[in-house]
Amino acid sequence: MSTRPRFTLTATVLDAPDARSLAHFYQRLLGWPIDQDEPDWITLRPPGGGAGLSFQTEKAYARPNWPAGPGDQQMMTHLDIEVDDLDAAGAHAVASGATLADHQPQDDVRVYLDPAGHPFCLWIQ
Repeated sequence: MSTRPRFTLTATVLDAPDARSLAHFYQRLLGWPIDQDEPDWITLRPPGGGAGLSFQTEKAYARPNWPAGPGDQQMMTHLDIEVDDLDAAGAHAVASGATLADHQPQDDVRVYLDPAGHPFCLWIQ
């Protein structure tokens, strides 16, 4: 009987036409410091530890559409970010460079688009 090897999720990676620009957006949004900084790769880490958020430059990046229609580039992943004040967090997201998405599927969740077009959700419990 074999045992499963240890696995540790270290980061979620978002592609972007400019990794540095998108990383700086999320640094403003989340307040996380830069942990790793290379020309086409940047990782942010939460101050209290845990999995980070990484960004890599992808020259063939195609901006996703939210919501996607037939033949549209679909999102491959999105971030869910819990907040304590949905209105204040939304204002901060917009001030940081996000755009409120036209389509809002739930009352207690707000969908925003980061500068590279990745949807992310702010939600309150």
